[in-house]
Amino acid sequence: MREVIRARGHEHVRAEHTSTFEVTSDDWLTPAGDCIIGIEADRTPAEFDDEFVAACQSHDATITVTVSVDTGERTFEQTVRGRGHPDLTFDGDRSIVFRTSDYVDDRTGMVGAEHAAAGFDDKLVSALVVGAPLTLTIDVE
Repeated sequence: MREVIRARGHEHVRAEHTSTFEVTSDDWLTPAGDCIIGIEADRTPAEFDDEFVAACQSHDATITVTVSVDTGERTFEQTVRGRGHPDLTFDGDRSIVFRTSDYVDDRTGMVGAEHAAAGFDDKLVSALVVGAPLTLTIDVE
């Protein structure tokens, strides 16, 4: 099963956080938001299909997030794998957060992520800093 979110980068994207990465529907970002890689998301977790949510609510679920950034001249893509958790609700109505830890709240989209914002490729992050479009594809098996 799959959910797709479209967003865009922002001049304040720093991608320096070591335990999370996030995409928000907010249309602004301050320099303090060092986990946020995209703003103006066209969807939030609260809009995800119930079957997708149910599939993610298992410790055995493998969740794969593919981040694709298109500059018009080149596309940068990176995949991050993690797992599901029985407490995932996907009730967040502003943002989705992917975590390296096992912490879960209404914004959590994955736990046990292979890496956080700081693990993204420098070229991908540089494209986000100039506001490139971002597609976040979330697959669950």
